[in-house]
Amino acid sequence: MAQSSSLQHTNDTELNATTQGEQHIHAADAPPDGGYGWAVVASCFTLNAFTWGVTASFGVYLTEYLSSRVFLGAKPLDYGFIGGFNFAFAMLVAPLATYLTRKFGKRNILFGGSILQCGGYVAASFATRIWHLYLSQGLLVGCGIGFIWFSRKRSVANGISSAGSGIGGVVYTWGTASVIRSIGLAWALRTTGLITLAANITATFFIRDRNHHIKPTQLAFDITLLRRYDVILLLLWAFISMFGYITLLFSLFDFATWIHLSRSQAADIVGFLNLGTAVGRPIIGIISDRFSRTNVAAVLTLACGIICFALWLPATSFGLTVFFALVCGAILGVFWMTIGPLCVEVAGLKNLPSLLSLSWFTIVIPTASSEAIALVLRRPEASRQYLYPQTFAGVSYIVASLFMLELWRVLRRRREP
Repeated sequence: MAQSSSLQHTNDTELNATTQGEQHIHAADAPPDGGYGWAVVASCFTLNAFTWGVTASFGVYLTEYLSSRVFLGAKPLDYGFIGGFNFAFAMLVAPLATYLTRKFGKRNILFGGSILQCGGYVAASFATRIWHLYLSQGLLVGCGIGFIWFSRKRSVANGISSAGSGIGGVVYTWGTASVIRSIGLAWALRTTGLITLAANITATFFIRDRNHHIKPTQLAFDITLLRRYDVILLLLWAFISMFGYITLLFSLFDFATWIHLSRSQAADIVGFLNLGTAVGRPIIGIISDRFSRTNVAAVLTLACGIICFALWLPATSFGLTVFFALVCGAILGVFWMTIGPLCVEVAGLKNLPSLLSLSWFTIVIPTASSEAIALVLRRPEASRQYLYPQTFAGVSYIVASLFMLELWRVLRRRREP
């Protein structure tokens, strides 16, 4: 779950951090509070639902590709990369989207991103070679998501908007599985593309472009930050935790079919994972605002790893797998809800744009390759086909939590007189 696009998170976290760090902010620069502001929140919710929410349902397509063998010569590795590209290219186009938005306005870029995302899904429905799928459902969809972004301010609005990715994941997981059963894979892709286009363009009309008030500066990369121990710890946490996040997000549907659950039950499980995300993300945002963000990030990251071993590893029934999906879904996206405030804690408000940019580029490799690695680790001939991917996800989260715990220690010592 994704969960939210890279530029979307950049602007969310920039504005949240600015709100916390500045005592006096000009009223003209503040997003609308109440009234029409709630229309903006609803629009942000919709954009989240029809970008990251749709991406969260990729596991349904993944299982269909793996079982139908539509593309001759394609390997499981290929399909893993295609799903990962949705995240990776969204991160890669972040600086370009930021620059273009400041040059041409938010709505124009949102419209462009909506068309790219729709075009990617529709083009994928006509794909006859695996490289067609790489370019369409991988690259085009990923770039489209990267261009769809927005700004919001209040914590509650942040939480409500971020829940959109979970709700979108619920709807699209169940809906996509049903459409594939009813009218086939190709029309499921076309339907996904056209619905996302209609929803995103409608939401875009209600987004207010305020760049003429704010006049933001272009994001920059300050590579001197990489000389700092605390920055390296933060980036290592981001890098390693993404291996667990993507593996969980995309593998669960196929795992459910492997333990002999029906496609309908598998869709239910992924739907519950996204339902957990919809409930959990706003709560994480509130908790991280009240307590130490490094503590919250460390504890929840560690909890994800432990839950993988305690609940996912022994799961062979529908009930236990649903319970795992709900619990893990509520916390597995801790990165997206805490990365901005963590960047402020580590490097300060002045360095927020640079450290966020470094964070987005840091997770390009793990988001692109995680599911491909997980599919390679599968052992179809073994009695426990998903043992190694499950272990890979669990260990990734646990190792990542160690870096966050060390970051917490470093920051605590810095605050001591």
